[in-house]
Amino acid sequence: MNISLLRRLSGVTVVVLLTAFFIQSAGAADRSGSKAVSLEGKGPIEITSDRLDAYNEEKLVVFSGNVVATQADKVIRADQLFVYYKKKKGTKGQKSKDFGQEAGELDRIEARGNVQVTQGKKVVTGEHGVFYNDEQKIVMTGNPVMREGDNILKGERIIVLLDEDRGIVESSKEKRVTATIYPDESKNKKR
Repeated sequence: MNISLLRRLSGVTVVVLLTAFFIQSAGAADRSGSKAVSLEGKGPIEITSDRLDAYNEEKLVVFSGNVVATQADKVIRADQLFVYYKKKKGTKGQKSKDFGQEAGELDRIEARGNVQVTQGKKVVTGEHGVFYNDEQKIVMTGNPVMREGDNILKGERIIVLLDEDRGIVESSKEKRVTATIYPDESKNKKR
């Protein structure tokens, strides 16, 4: 059997097992009243790509080529998507017969190359974006631009705080924050 095909099949198996683990954890959260997975209530993340590589030891799954990740009204598009899971404490070097016991919660998702994050009418683009699951925060770098309608914000770094429905645009010595705002746009929406 071709090594590349075997590696892809192994990666698909990892994703299926991780999905099963998260579904099982979500069910456990409903019974116990505690949060087993921090993505509860937000729905599953569906990812499509041309290739998938999984690295069990590193708790990493890499999607490459025309990557599209969707969760509810959030869509991430990129050349590559690196999905990192938290490593469980005290399991270093231990092998478990049940993969679900080794799988951790989602830590972060890194998008690289032609990154576009869309939520409703808001669009943030750049060359590198990181979604931090615990903080529900996206940090975009590499010529980041935030758009909502005709309004455009640019800076060195853009931070989107999803739970707070707000964003921060930061500057540097080389690149100041710029904004193009159309104040009449909100008036036209009300009519």
